[in-house]
Amino acid sequence: MLTLNSSQRDQIFEHAREADPAECCGLIAGTDLLVSRIYPLRNVAVDPVVSYEAAPEDLFAAQRQMRDRGEELLAIYHSHPRSASPAPSETDVRLAYYPQAAYFIIGLAGPRPVARAFRISEREQRWEEVEYVIAGE
Repeated sequence: MLTLNSSQRDQIFEHAREADPAECCGLIAGTDLLVSRIYPLRNVAVDPVVSYEAAPEDLFAAQRQMRDRGEELLAIYHSHPRSASPAPSETDVRLAYYPQAAYFIIGLAGPRPVARAFRISEREQRWEEVEYVIAGE
């Protein structure tokens, strides 16, 4: 099961809050399903309030750093600022290019941020929620 610590979760939540009302995006890396690092990326989507697209130079730099550190891509995250119970949109499913990665979606509309994780199959046009754990909680 994918494992993050509370500091890593909080880093993702802070990125989402800072980007609000736009969506944020980033990568979650580690080994053996244990998260070691969060890579926040800039959202350069044409309409970042309703979609995300990682800045190519940020994405390539993060992938290079992961390779140099011996990390693998475990998950991709982005936010849905106006959702209290986030779920993949049709666009999220259509653009899910990394089937091996989990997709975390952060909802900011409730009293506290919510993170839900999914496996998304672009090929099969479907998604399913997956469990993850916050170490120490």
